[in-house]
Amino acid sequence: MIILGFFTQILTSCNANSKKSNPVVYFEIPVVDIDRATKFYSNVFNFKFDTTIIDNNEMALFPFTEANAGISGALAKGEIYKPTIQGVLIYFNTVNIDETLKLANTNGGQILYPKTDNGIGLVAEFKDTEGNRIALFESKK
Repeated sequence: MIILGFFTQILTSCNANSKKSNPVVYFEIPVVDIDRATKFYSNVFNFKFDTTIIDNNEMALFPFTEANAGISGALAKGEIYKPTIQGVLIYFNTVNIDETLKLANTNGGQILYPKTDNGIGLVAEFKDTEGNRIALFESKK
């Protein structure tokens, strides 16, 4: 029932007080090895994961705090999940893009797009240990 509570919390926070929400409310990142993937994301971003099974798929849930802005999601392992660098691109917020890129690289990731100022902030991309292309965003200070 933890997952039902998780989804209910996400969806409720999107509709609270008739406040309009952004269109994206949840994401799943495909993985081949859930333990390797949770270790990678924990080491790079200092995330703590809750794990569960949903529809016979292994899930490691990213942190979610209703009071914080943004969405959450999960690392997902199952027959329908196929890691790729050619699909949807998810941006993770970071306060230090250089340090996050360094941590991604030293924990088995590969830099795909170096730190670049896009006029709004700093962006970069790396391939995670599962073969997914993941982006970073650091706000201009």
